[in-house]
Amino acid sequence: MAILEVVDINRDYDGIFTLDRINLRIDSGNILCLLGPSGCGKTSLLRIIAGLEKTDSGTVLFDGQDLSRVPPHRRGFGMMFQDFSLFPHKNVFDNVAFALQLEKQPRERITRRVKEMLHLVGLEGFEMRDVNRLSGGESQRVALARSLASQPRLLMLDEPLGSLDRVLRERLMVDLYRIIKRVGVTTLYVTHDHAEAFTVADVVAVMNNGRVEQVDQPQTLYRQPVNELVARFLGFRNLVEGVVAEPESINSAIGVLYPQKIAVPFGTRVTVLLRPEGARIVDAGHPVDPKETTIIGTVKERTFKGGHFNLTVQTGPGVLLNFDFSLDALPPVMGQSVRLVLRPAAMVLIPGSG
Repeated sequence: MAILEVVDINRDYDGIFTLDRINLRIDSGNILCLLGPSGCGKTSLLRIIAGLEKTDSGTVLFDGQDLSRVPPHRRGFGMMFQDFSLFPHKNVFDNVAFALQLEKQPRERITRRVKEMLHLVGLEGFEMRDVNRLSGGESQRVALARSLASQPRLLMLDEPLGSLDRVLRERLMVDLYRIIKRVGVTTLYVTHDHAEAFTVADVVAVMNNGRVEQVDQPQTLYRQPVNELVARFLGFRNLVEGVVAEPESINSAIGVLYPQKIAVPFGTRVTVLLRPEGARIVDAGHPVDPKETTIIGTVKERTFKGGHFNLTVQTGPGVLLNFDFSLDALPPVMGQSVRLVLRPAAMVLIPGSG
């Protein structure tokens, strides 16, 4: 059941839409990620839901209640910013206890709640610690504990890992998901990092230029982006234009492609996404299935990625494709000719994009 509903939200500055007819729903206890590049409107939407900005039109509903006349401090939402915004003159205890102290709750209850929150985020015994002496990861955990201490109806996180290095971010995104799910709080999470969104979210809303392009579970979003823009934002680089031909094939600049499923009519222009894991290297004399596409190209780049190699292969004038290969066998070197077979299961049709 949807606990938060955003209905036809519009916001513009000087005649330019920052948000254009935004409609979203979050089910109770779920984590919805707003994913998109800088300037796409995701933080503006977050601030409107929090009550920190006004809309030009549209409605925000929480548990069926219209929030348009409810001030931010009465919405019962918790918010955590990218810079954590800890009070530098307060220790860890007083930072986490801040909202509870404003509510004038009994000291015993505040102490118990702060200890519960610090235990939840793995910072037992940090109560008296100076926040200026915390690491980035510790500061992030204190900020999360503070956001959760008052038992918010909705937790709002704006790029909460954006200021941390990659290794720490990858570790903490898993911890964040675990903590949020343990508490069971409904969460709206803003990020520009699709790997972060896939790790943390139950549902992802991809935004661009003030609009929602696609809303889906992470697995569905990865398997079937609805358009070329979403595919490129998710990091897919092999996008080949073509026309649906018969029988069940697509004519393209790199040859005839044979996706497993073509659900559009003959003659339709499409874009075919070739997944980076969707090719294998074969010898010149190796037999291939006639329903598989074979291409010959020249290796332009070979990049070691730790768990695999990535090859950039030129298959024609201006046509560059990127594929990942395991470390089982050393891939060809730069300048070497290579024969690739493309797997039908690794081809995704994006209708109407060609």
